[in-house]
Amino acid sequence: METVYKIYCASYEHALLLVESYRKDPRLQEEILETLNATVPHTGASDLSFFLVMPVQRVTKYPLLLGKILENTPTSASTYPALQAAVRAMAQVNTNINEYKRRREVATKYNKAEHLTLRDRFARLNTHSVAKKTTRLSRLFMHEAGIVAKTKDKEYDDLEEKFQCMVSSVAALKENVASYLGHLEAFLLPTPHKRELQIDEGPALQYHRLAEHLHCTVFPEFKRRLDRLVYQPLCSLSDMMVGPQQLVKKRLDKLLDYEEIQERKSEMGSVTYDEEAAMNTYLAINALLVAELPQFNQVALQILGQILSSLCALQQDLAAQVLHQAEKELEQMPHGHMPLSSFWKMVEDTLKQSGAQLHTFCQTFETVTPSPVTQALNSVEEWKVLSLVSKHGPDKLYQVTSNISGSKDLDLTLQRGQIVALLQSVDTKGNTSRWLVDAGGPRGFVPAGKLQPYCPVQSQQPGMQKLALESDMEKRRHSYVPPEAHRPQVATFTPAFQVVAGFSFAARSPHEVSLQAGQPVIVLEPHDKKGSKEWSLVDVNGQRGYVPSSYLVTIPVQEPMGWSLPV
Repeated sequence: METVYKIYCASYEHALLLVESYRKDPRLQEEILETLNATVPHTGASDLSFFLVMPVQRVTKYPLLLGKILENTPTSASTYPALQAAVRAMAQVNTNINEYKRRREVATKYNKAEHLTLRDRFARLNTHSVAKKTTRLSRLFMHEAGIVAKTKDKEYDDLEEKFQCMVSSVAALKENVASYLGHLEAFLLPTPHKRELQIDEGPALQYHRLAEHLHCTVFPEFKRRLDRLVYQPLCSLSDMMVGPQQLVKKRLDKLLDYEEIQERKSEMGSVTYDEEAAMNTYLAINALLVAELPQFNQVALQILGQILSSLCALQQDLAAQVLHQAEKELEQMPHGHMPLSSFWKMVEDTLKQSGAQLHTFCQTFETVTPSPVTQALNSVEEWKVLSLVSKHGPDKLYQVTSNISGSKDLDLTLQRGQIVALLQSVDTKGNTSRWLVDAGGPRGFVPAGKLQPYCPVQSQQPGMQKLALESDMEKRRHSYVPPEAHRPQVATFTPAFQVVAGFSFAARSPHEVSLQAGQPVIVLEPHDKKGSKEWSLVDVNGQRGYVPSSYLVTIPVQEPMGWSLPV
């Protein structure tokens, strides 16, 4: 009787709030009135609150009714001792109900998570709050320093340890599942199955059907079920733990107040009314946590176990669906019914045949490929490299091996083949995989794995190269030649790189020249007659003409022993 009534009485105020919310819905209120008139017309009740208050009133009447019966029962009667025990028991039940209701009211006051702004927190500061927080902080320091002993409560400490372990487990699992859902969402964004293969039959078409089925049906359904059966319950469980977490935190604050007041009481013999209320608040919170944390931990553990079981079942269902669909497509392939040993023998033979073809191709490619064309940097790049050398020295020069796209603050975006100078082989956080470099103006961080030491080629006859360059410019009548400006002779080195055709290009006019993918070229002018950089004037095996600049790729020359396709 006590268990039932104390839960009901403690929840009575919340029930009244629900009834009040029902009154704001005319349709629901009308349905409630119809039900009351149909079931209990003799009461004349117009509201649910008429019935909700009855159990609260009844439990308080039991001691009075039993007391009245006891007054009218002779002391010599055999039932008199039992009546006395009943009166005492019901009086104790009412006392326990009132105490439980008071604890619940204290818990309701402190278990709400407050999201206060900095302005709101400053507005709450006053002399009393600052003094209270200072006292608590000093008491906590004395605990940690061992100056004063901590209040030991092994029962509560064990319960709190289990609860905190549950909180951290739920938070970690929630974070991992959220990350899993994010990665699954990113995986579903590309749609390769929508691309037309232009293949009517064969394994490629069957794989296309398999990918389309998985991408459009299996994986989206798995994602939806994962969110509904795992992630949303985890979020709900995490929200359920906010209230107990607030109570656990508030208990520590009230414990520090309780110890301080107890120490003062032992010295002075008495405490004020507010101090007595603070002690009772701690006792109420502690008793409530000791009584209800075991049940909460048990229920939370059951919910967490069900969530993990759902996650395992979803993964098993996903694997079964993918395997079933793959087996169905495999049955339609020529080798679908082959024994496993024969299948692996076929794979081995196919790989050997492909390897032999690749080896033959490499040999033919190395035979017909011309020697690399070494080309001096244009004037702007040459001045930039010379500036980097003068500032940092030739041993600090590095060349970018692939395009770099800066994604963080202070990161640089560089093109393949660009020359930079190393400033520091570590970033501000001590990460050696990000280097600080000077790109001839801007400075920033780049991945160390995309840099290689730059080895310039020594210039044998810089004056002859300069004259030859000037002679070539004189012969090009189709472009504008600016007046010759004074330029210092460069006799140290000429940095080298190689320009090749990244794609094949077919000439469409007499002013253009055809290219084959991978063919070395010499860039004569990086623009056309009108100065547009979309077209470049090049020399291909003695033939001059224009080609799209985007078809050209600049790669570094490391060793003059052969040429390789750009990666």
